[in-house]
Amino acid sequence: MLRAHLDPAALATAVGVDVKTVTRWLAGRVPHQRTRLAVADALGETEADLWPQTRPDQAPGAEATAEVVAAYAHRADIPHHVWAALLAGATSRIDLLGYAYPFLLELLPNTMQLITDKAANGARFRLAFADPDCPHVAERDALEQIGGTLPGRIRNALNFCEPLHGVPGVEIGLHTVHLYNSVFRFDHQMIVTPHLYRARGYQHPALHLRELSPHGIFAAHADQFEQIWQTTTAYPKETR
Repeated sequence: MLRAHLDPAALATAVGVDVKTVTRWLAGRVPHQRTRLAVADALGETEADLWPQTRPDQAPGAEATAEVVAAYAHRADIPHHVWAALLAGATSRIDLLGYAYPFLLELLPNTMQLITDKAANGARFRLAFADPDCPHVAERDALEQIGGTLPGRIRNALNFCEPLHGVPGVEIGLHTVHLYNSVFRFDHQMIVTPHLYRARGYQHPALHLRELSPHGIFAAHADQFEQIWQTTTAYPKETR
């Protein structure tokens, strides 16, 4: 309504209802489908975005294809501007889980300052990297056939994060979990990269997801992050 420059009275007039009805919608009541379509048209939005709970694919156990914004054959195919927009647009939480992901830390010239500023405005950051000395890192290095360089890449990524040490709202953790996918969450959007046998990080396929339901694919990967985060140890130790 704000984007469309409509207050409750103006929206009520536009769709032919009483202003009290609009007030009930704002309180959570879902209108009938014909009215939903009229409201979506008046606001320049989609019915699914305004009332995702009305979609049949948002029920438990149902298909959640609406949560897939885009699918890429390789992570490297994701345009730079998509990553940049996800990072810049996040306002409340960013959760990152992988082995090293230095490409994200190098995304913008001022990535570390951007994170610091967002944290100062109340955003929460949790960055989970693999412990470079754990057996799973050596195993992953062998699987990707990268000649023993993965521990160094992780340490390089951790070095990038030095300006974040001690920043309120920013936590860095080391995990020792054998990952089957990487998870990069930005508020209610997420990039997930399933890991393929003997493929390197940039070669993995990637899904761009948006959260629409507590029962969807987004929630499944968000829960995976939470479970792995609980196993991490703080880096450096005095920051958590």
